[in-house]
This record gives sequence, C-alpha cells and structure tokens, in this order.
Amino acid sequence: MKSNDRLKEGGAIGSRIRPKLTFMPLLAVVFMTAILTGCWDRLEIEERAIILGVAIDTAPESEVNKPSNKTYVGKQVPVTNSPMLRVTVQVAVPGRIPLGSSESGGGAGTGNKPVWVVDAVGHTIDEAFSVLQRKVAHKVFWGHLRVIVIADEVAKAGLSNIDEYLRRNPEIRRTSWIVVSEGEAGKFMRVVPQLERVPILYILSTMEHAVKMGKLPNVFAGVYWSAASSKGSDPYLPYIRMVEGGTFELSGLAYFRSDRMVGVTETLEIGAFMGIKNIQTGGYSVLVQIPGTETAVVYQATHRKARIDVAIRNGEPVINVKIHNEGNLLEKSNEKVQLSREVITDIEKELNKQTLTNYRRLIRKTQQKGSDIFGFGEQVRANKSSYWNKEIRTKEKWEEVYKEIDVKLQVTFSVRRVGGKTI
Repeated sequence: MKSNDRLKEGGAIGSRIRPKLTFMPLLAVVFMTAILTGCWDRLEIEERAIILGVAIDTAPESEVNKPSNKTYVGKQVPVTNSPMLRVTVQVAVPGRIPLGSSESGGGAGTGNKPVWVVDAVGHTIDEAFSVLQRKVAHKVFWGHLRVIVIADEVAKAGLSNIDEYLRRNPEIRRTSWIVVSEGEAGKFMRVVPQLERVPILYILSTMEHAVKMGKLPNVFAGVYWSAASSKGSDPYLPYIRMVEGGTFELSGLAYFRSDRMVGVTETLEIGAFMGIKNIQTGGYSVLVQIPGTETAVVYQATHRKARIDVAIRNGEPVINVKIHNEGNLLEKSNEKVQLSREVITDIEKELNKQTLTNYRRLIRKTQQKGSDIFGFGEQVRANKSSYWNKEIRTKEKWEEVYKEIDVKLQVTFSVRRVGGKTI
C-alpha cells in the first residue's frame, strides 16, 4: 500500500472516531448538570417545627369530638382499639435554643422560653398529630425527637397502636428514650428544671447519667421495640414520677406483658434486674447490718457478672442464674466495730442473704404477671431449640410457661475496698 493511501485510510478512521470523542465530554457535562442542581428542594431549619419531646395521655371523648378536631367524614366515629389520646409536644423555638453555657445561668431564670408547648387530641396518635399540625404553621420534623413520655394509664391499656405509628416513622431515631410516667405525662413537657434551659434535655440527661452511674439499663426506644418483637422476652421502660419542687425522680422500671404494662419495680430492684441481665456497671448502695452488732455499713456495688444456664428437667425448663457482685464499703455507723477480715466476711454473708431475697422477690413479681423482662425465654430458645420448637413456639405460650418455671439463684459478694480508714 502506498503512503498516500495509508494517510487517506488513517484520516477516514480518525474522522469516524472524532464524533464519539466529542460526544463523551458533552455527556459528562449533561450528567454533572443533573447532579449539581443546587438547593432547589432545600428546607430552612427555621421553616421546620422541630419536636424535641412528646407526652401521650388519655383524653376525654368530649375533647376529641369537637368540630375542630374531627378528621373523619360523617357522624359515625371509626372504631379503634386504643383510648382517646392527647399528645403534648415541646417544639424548639428558632434562635432560642442555647448552644453552650449561658451567662444568665439557664433554667428558670431565662426570659425567653426556648420551647413552645402545644397539645392536640385524637382517636389515634396519628390523628392527634394531624390535628396538631393544623395548629403549627411549619411542617413537623421528628429528626431531633429525644424523649417520649407515656402516661401509665395509656401504657396499661396497651402501646401497640402507638408503637405502630412510631416504628413506621423513618424520622424517629431508635436512640430516643421512651419513659412511663406516674399520672399525667403532659406535665413533664411543662416542667421548669434548674439545671437545663431546655426542659426535655433535663429528662434526657437524667436517663443518660443514670446509665453512666450504673443506676439504669440503657433501654432506649430501639431496645424496647426489639424486646417487644422477641418471642422469648418482654419489654421494660424507665418509670418516673413527679416530686416536690417541680422536678422528678427515677422510681423503678415499668414491665410489660407483650405491649401492656403490668407492673412497676421498686427503685432498688433496678439493681437486681441489672445483675440478672449481666449489666456489669454497678451503682446502687444498700445499708447492711453487721451480724451480731448494732452497727450498719453502706455497701455500693461497682461491678457485676452473671451467667445464665438452661436445663430441661422432667420436660420443663430450669434456669440457673449465678451472679457475683463486687463493691466497696462507703460508710460505717459505729466507730467501735473494727473492719477485720472476719467482720468483712460476715458482711458479705449478710449481703448474700438480703440480696438473694430481693432477687427472688423481683422474679416472683414478674412471674405472677407473665412478664419475662429478663429474656429467659431467649436463653431457652437459643440453647434448647428442639424443646422450644416442640413445646413453646409462640410468645404467648412462653408467657404462660414463664409463670411456673424454676429459677435457681446463686448470689455472691466481694468487698474490695473499705476506704482510707480501715477501723
């Protein structure tokens, strides 16, 4: 082939490739234009009604059936299996939420309230929030919800409809806290704490600090919903009550059978529950009498370790729980009694005796209600799957079996430190 012919052929090939090479940059420009469209769908934070906390109470039917609250057509009220509900929310006021420490000291001393409290009623929680939205100019936003307070009256009636709404909402985080209140829940949205400018953050910090100090299990919404969906365990939630001075206290755990609250533990029983659940951080103190003396000491658990074994005997599950507690002596009521090795051994034996009674009482209370908040059923399901698949199979059957199972407890204590003063 002659050189001129080769040049002509190369030029022809180049002319065929050149349009494709020109098309690729154009395609890239079109693609970049599609994904770099700016903020055409933006929503300014000031144009959102940011909900920080929610309280849920029952409401009288007269309030629900007011013309302004109706969300259904006709005179026939749609049938629901939940009580009439009142929702009370704390909505953040733009520009008033503190970003750090305040010179005014925060709390009740501030002139401008950082939140706006508004309520609404409805036959269901979704209907109540639909009515609430009509009272708020901006679209309700759930992404910053931190605490949900539910009245014990509502919890006793059942939380299935409330859980249905909350779990389907993709904006609600599983790390939000759900707590049960003694009496009206709405008043917790109006509490004026002295240590926080934002009221709902005071409830949040109370829960989080209680977890850090070993006084409460980390039972946020995701943990509660997981236990509620489990076949071998029942859920539990923190139980709070109002006290004098406009504040509140953590007074126990509300325990459930499926979705209905059936009882409340005592405050000190939270420590027993955490021991059985192998939640290792300890924080509760107990006053113990030294045997044979008129002296008492204060013992605080600092660390726990538990082991649960499952056996099937005579066709029935048997739960063996071994719990070891370590802690310190914080105080002694009588200077005359010296803390010798023998005296410390007597204290450990007395702790074993008293605490074993507390553990057994807690288990007995939950068994009477058929509420397995310890997750013993999950232990049976995991370790004795053939028995579970043959004899149990459902959550409802396990809740009945749990009432009669044999739970054997072995509790031991160790005193690690007695402080700088040993006598």
